[in-house]
Amino acid sequence: MSTTRVALTVSYNGTDFHGFQYQRQSIPTIQGHLETALTRVADHEIKLVCAGRTDTGVHATHQVVHFDTTASRDAKAWIMGGNSHLPDTINIAWAGRVNDDFDARFAATARRYFYVIYNHPVRSALMASLLTKERRPLDEAVMDAAGQALVGEHDFSSFRASGCQSPTPVRDIHRLSVYRIRDLVVIDITANAFLHHMVRNIAGVLMDIGRGDAREAWAAEVLARRDRRCAGLTAPPHGLYLVDVSYPDHFGIPAGPELPHLYAALLP
Repeated sequence: MSTTRVALTVSYNGTDFHGFQYQRQSIPTIQGHLETALTRVADHEIKLVCAGRTDTGVHATHQVVHFDTTASRDAKAWIMGGNSHLPDTINIAWAGRVNDDFDARFAATARRYFYVIYNHPVRSALMASLLTKERRPLDEAVMDAAGQALVGEHDFSSFRASGCQSPTPVRDIHRLSVYRIRDLVVIDITANAFLHHMVRNIAGVLMDIGRGDAREAWAAEVLARRDRRCAGLTAPPHGLYLVDVSYPDHFGIPAGPELPHLYAALLP
């Protein structure tokens, strides 16, 4: 029986899930829900490979996954059928047949994350689990300037979690910018790949700098020390979004949205 490889783009609110990666049946994860839903559509067991294993409480507007199947289904069946078996906080946005050499993880050339901060002295009653809150004023221009020291290929040992299992701390940040949309401060970062907690640790350093608790040069100093103990606190997961995964054009994977959908509506 012939096998087909299918790719999906998926969005989710990670608040109620223990990360993307399957752990065990009693623990709610994105992968667990997706595999259960797709297994019902395919009528055989489905196992997923993802572009990035997001942590507990982290969201995505454009996660990419692939799976192999012997079932003959069109794109509409995977999307509509899959979504009918998923909670409202997980959504399949696109499905397509891909070549057998496509791998959601290893074929990716870049991942893009947004870290979104609600920067206002009074807390918001809305989106408490979708934003990181900071009451003290943040200087986004200083944060942006400090972040440029992290662009390029470096040893990011100072920004990796203590339990990170990657065999190398070297990553290549292609682009990092910090900007403001009214009361939202966005850290927009693209790299070839990320270490465990790397974006949240970078966000923690840049927020300290933006508040004036550390000098602009501190980001470069932390990077140079290659010691996680020098980097300060890990920023909360709530404001973190996986918004795009890039692949060579011949695979035909659509690009991700520029902003999480709700924030895009806030633009002038």
